[in-house]
Amino acid sequence: MALLLSLAVLAASLPWASPAATPGTAFDNWLTATQTDYRVNQALYAKKAAGDNGTTIDESLSKAEDNKTTYVVDPKGSGDYKTINAALEAIPEGNTRRVILDLKPGEYREKIFLNLSKPYVTFKSDPLNPATIAWSDTAATVGKDGKPVGTVGSTTVAIESDYFVAYGVVFKNDAPLAKPGAKGGQAVALRVFGTKAAFYNCTIDGGQDTLYDHKGLHYFKDCVIRGSVDFIFGFGRSFYEGCKIISIVKEVAVLTAQQRTKTIEGAIESGFSFKNCSIKGESGGQIYLGRAWGDSSRVVYAFTEMSKEVVPVGWDGWSIKAPESSGIYYGEFKCSGPGSDAKKRVGWAQDLTEAQVKPFIGTHYVFGDSWILPPPTGKSAPSTKSAGGATSSAASPAESPASSPKSSATESPASSPKSAAKDSSASSPKSAAKDSSASSPKSSASYSTASSTKAASSATSEKKAL
Repeated sequence: MALLLSLAVLAASLPWASPAATPGTAFDNWLTATQTDYRVNQALYAKKAAGDNGTTIDESLSKAEDNKTTYVVDPKGSGDYKTINAALEAIPEGNTRRVILDLKPGEYREKIFLNLSKPYVTFKSDPLNPATIAWSDTAATVGKDGKPVGTVGSTTVAIESDYFVAYGVVFKNDAPLAKPGAKGGQAVALRVFGTKAAFYNCTIDGGQDTLYDHKGLHYFKDCVIRGSVDFIFGFGRSFYEGCKIISIVKEVAVLTAQQRTKTIEGAIESGFSFKNCSIKGESGGQIYLGRAWGDSSRVVYAFTEMSKEVVPVGWDGWSIKAPESSGIYYGEFKCSGPGSDAKKRVGWAQDLTEAQVKPFIGTHYVFGDSWILPPPTGKSAPSTKSAGGATSSAASPAESPASSPKSSATESPASSPKSAAKDSSASSPKSAAKDSSASSPKSSASYSTASSTKAASSATSEKKAL
């Protein structure tokens, strides 16, 4: 209790915590709040170094990690279950232990919804020979009610539970790539609505709207994310580290559509941060770093290599008529590659200073010191599940957070810049990329009753068509 009181006093005493010192713009308010979080985290780490109590892993998470169990899932039938949905069915409502689904290699043709009553679930696979979870719905797919399922309903894997972890898994929506100009082509591979979720060495593969980073604190480490339009989108507060972001289209691609708006309570906490990532187009075309889904959209790129396909202006305001006077904030820091030249960036994009970027380029940005654990790379203990269920594995609890906020903002990028290439002039992505459906709709598969049969009613309104 004394520690918490001292932290409250510390936060209140910081210069930028004073109302008189708080800048007036929407971005400065967001930056101020994030810097305050960062300084408090730094103070906690200083206390730990001095031998005092600092931040610790969430108590409920610690207990869950001390009581692990493993289910082996093998589509060939040699495990405890043949399908992921069957394994999820075995997890009780109100689960309080870490349940590891050891996914054997192969394709799992399933549509999965993991609801909030089943936290502490891990999907574990071998990144060199991964399990692939795939489905092919689009927003135009007709559901059981005879109506299109929409963007949320197109999702292959939806995670609404907290403390979810995935390692080495491929999440895929393999619907045919939508043609520019058509409607209903959104095809979500992964939607993450639960908080404190971590993804390591995963591939998230789709076309339009590949990754719905919907809401909550999320960490993506060494992942590959492939798509076409708005393929990382949502309202999450998320940190992407060492990820490969790949455009798959010959026309116009938009990497992010961050949804933060002035009207959503607590919106100041929302934003996407990318560090030591790479951006490239595998089919040519033009790439925009992001466009504003919300009137206060927030995205930061640091130490990120940008290929020549990134357009000189970098960003697009979408439907925001005056982005320079809105709450939108897009920033870059020490990025490399021919697409990183900031000379022709839109005037309302920011070239960040080290002091400005530091709060956003570590796991502290998502308060990771209390919940991010090392990835489950070790060999799982064998399951001894009988017909009645699974027994606990012998795996020991995870030892420490993946990283600390001590890393310097002057850290070098993941790869060196390539020689500059001439960028072609870019038009607005609004004119080149439209929602579409490339094939006739199939009937939608229902979500597993193992997790929930309800629709994702907590989802925000559908993202407007391009």
